Amino acid sequence: MLPLEKICLQENGIWNLSSDSGNLGTMIVTNVRVVWYADINEAFNVSMPYITIESITIRESKFGEALVFVIRQSSGGYVLGFRADPRERLRPLLTELQALHRAYNDKPIFGVEINWDNETPTSPADDIEDLQEIGEPRGEMGPNLYLASQLAQNKPDSEIKPVYSPYLGLAIEPLKEGFTLKSLFEVQTSS
Repeated sequence: MLPLEKICLQENGIWNLSSDSGNLGTMIVTNVRVVWYADINEAFNVSMPYITIESITIRESKFGEALVFVIRQSSGGYVLGFRADPRERLRPLLTELQALHRAYNDKPIFGVEINWDNETPTSPADDIEDLQEIGEPRGEMGPNLYLASQLAQNKPDSEIKPVYSPYLGLAIEPLKEGFTLKSLFEVQTSS
């Protein structure tokens, strides 16, 4: 559980319909996400943060009516189905989930809180001699050049506000001109 996460609902007898016979489990609904885990194997689980959920509906399936979560394309674009026993619990569960999803979209709670005003600035460490160079840059701007450009600007941290990256599904520091997320994650090798 995250520090600001609160359990709103715990439902037993929820079937994940990802296999031919389904898997019986428990659904835990919080103010940040929906979690389902199998009762016989808690390692078989799924966590769906509201930020990744496009819609929650009821659809007809080979198991009868199913609670369906459609996950945004940027987060994998998959569809998950669940069945409740007894079936009468399905519609009230849908109503509760849709209300929490709407509330989250109106005022997102990420489960943690950062207070930018109370942080003390830290000076960069002078451990450059300890670094081992493993290859020559190939001309593109990789993570080392990005970090160097950030340090060279010498701006207080409070001036840099995070922005939402739909590609990563989380807030990040704005990228400087000439940088891409792909280039930051590329492994540079010597030629």
